[in-house]
Amino acid sequence: MEIRQISVDERLTTTFPLQAYAFSPSPLPEEEVERYRKRLRYFETTTCLIAEEAGETLAAAASLPMRQNVRGLVHDMAGIAGVVSHPSARRRGLVRELLTRLLRQTREQGCTVSALYPFRPSFYARFGYVGIPHSRKARFTPESLSELLRRDLPGSVERVPIREGFPAYDGLQHRLLAERHGFAVFDETRAAEFREDRLWVALARVGDEVVGGVRYRIDDHGGDLLGSNLFSTSPLGRALLLQFFARHVDQVSTIEVFLGADEFPELWGTDMTVTTSATVDSPNHNAPMVRVLDVPGLAGSLVGSGGITVEVVGDELIGGVWELGADDGQLTVKPGGTPSATLTAGGFSALAYGALDPAEVVTRGLGELDADAMGRLGALFPRRMPYLFAEF
Repeated sequence: MEIRQISVDERLTTTFPLQAYAFSPSPLPEEEVERYRKRLRYFETTTCLIAEEAGETLAAAASLPMRQNVRGLVHDMAGIAGVVSHPSARRRGLVRELLTRLLRQTREQGCTVSALYPFRPSFYARFGYVGIPHSRKARFTPESLSELLRRDLPGSVERVPIREGFPAYDGLQHRLLAERHGFAVFDETRAAEFREDRLWVALARVGDEVVGGVRYRIDDHGGDLLGSNLFSTSPLGRALLLQFFARHVDQVSTIEVFLGADEFPELWGTDMTVTTSATVDSPNHNAPMVRVLDVPGLAGSLVGSGGITVEVVGDELIGGVWELGADDGQLTVKPGGTPSATLTAGGFSALAYGALDPAEVVTRGLGELDADAMGRLGALFPRRMPYLFAEF
């Protein structure tokens, strides 16, 4: 059995058959093969490893080059995807070996953090990943927003095909990348495919500044307006987009958009009729997972106060003893010292991302902390809700 990195041109005959069998209706129609061939140009910067034996591809794993905001600092991120194995090769440890090598390689290439959407969270927990909140889906009626039609808001909304509006929409995403904890974007090569979608994009502007955006489609007259993530830089940007949705009152019956866990659609209006949900189930709707690949790379992140020395155990990438502190609200990291707490890679990642507080780290079995260590870690890493969205 050999593990090697493949070029994008090899994917059609190596990883694609495995991915098609694992994630698509099977057998796959021939036209889907041609569709995938045309998409290959969007994966030229993706790192893909395969395990093969006697010329047959048995397993694969890929890393998409991305960037992510973690506590105010934007990092190179490895977006893990396309993790598959041939049915006859499963439970041989091939995926484990591929992921171990892939994470090591992406760290060497400069990635500080990694994220993925798991097929089974407990599997990826063995690799140091920990869950963060899933995007919420808000489903509401346009009538719920009627009071916004009486408001004279300072701004406007433009509706254009995504191909035309992509530069402004992409610019909005990069602004949010710099401002919002947990936010992530693809590199230019991968993101370019999204401009080819048959979708509208509504762009909210105040003057020349784009303050909100949402991609969407309408499935039928009297049907649903199905939006992706409702992005905005301020409450005004969100209100402009909602006012635009309100104007569809005699066209659609229901509107759906995706939101971060810190959004509260029930407060958008006085007579809101809204259902907010987050569906989590295996294997199709699991919440995202994240992990830290490089502890010193987090230096400069916006944190709280105080400091503590911790030992991270059971992980070849971030294992060791780390002296953590805060210098004017920015994280400092030094190797060595006498540890006051023990954390797994998942436990450390949960604190760094703000997904769990120290007491939850203990109850989840992700660390051994006494009361003093919990207090110090809680002061250094105040809980924050990361927003890693998923486009449709």
